[in-house]
Amino acid sequence: MTVVRPVTDLRAVRAVLFDMDGTLVDSDAAVERAWRTWAAEYGVDPERVIRVGHGRPSWDTIREVCPDLDDAENVRAGTRQLELQHTDLADVVATPGAHRLLASLTLPWAIVTSADRRLTAARLGAAGITPPEVVITIEDIVRGKPDPDGYLQAAAALGVPPEECLVVEDADAGLAAARTAGARTAALRGLAGDVPIGTLDDLVPLLTG
Repeated sequence: MTVVRPVTDLRAVRAVLFDMDGTLVDSDAAVERAWRTWAAEYGVDPERVIRVGHGRPSWDTIREVCPDLDDAENVRAGTRQLELQHTDLADVVATPGAHRLLASLTLPWAIVTSADRRLTAARLGAAGITPPEVVITIEDIVRGKPDPDGYLQAAAALGVPPEECLVVEDADAGLAAARTAGARTAALRGLAGDVPIGTLDDLVPLLTG
């Protein structure tokens, strides 16, 4: 395993805020299948939907790719997209290093996700991850990522200032939300963060050693 040298001093970190899909839970295939089915039903280019939708609430993605839908139609379309995800858990598993990191973590932690409560519970269950006390879903906030609302709520619920939190993300929208909240960032998928990581295993010596 390659040891990652942090750009920022993680000794000041007092809490960890995780994104769920693509960060703690590998649900990429299920998410893509749901979007492809939805795109076929709504006559939308599936490649564009998949490209712009990663890490964002379904309704925000739909508003961008289907700007002619009114608010009620947007809600119906977003609800349909989530329904497709609710029933597809066939290959949903924990991401590499997730179980090891969570088992070794002594800091308080939370999950901030663009999924709804039902989908969050289903995917964490499929991945064998016991949810923490603080889980912020799309139903708990007014504006989803890249707005910082979810991460600010999670930090407040843990009683830790955002600037003393490390946000672990795999999407540009989530990293933007974390930066706006004032948090440090650990970035997967080769994205730019204060701490670039290959897998969650890379955070184990940085947060527990």
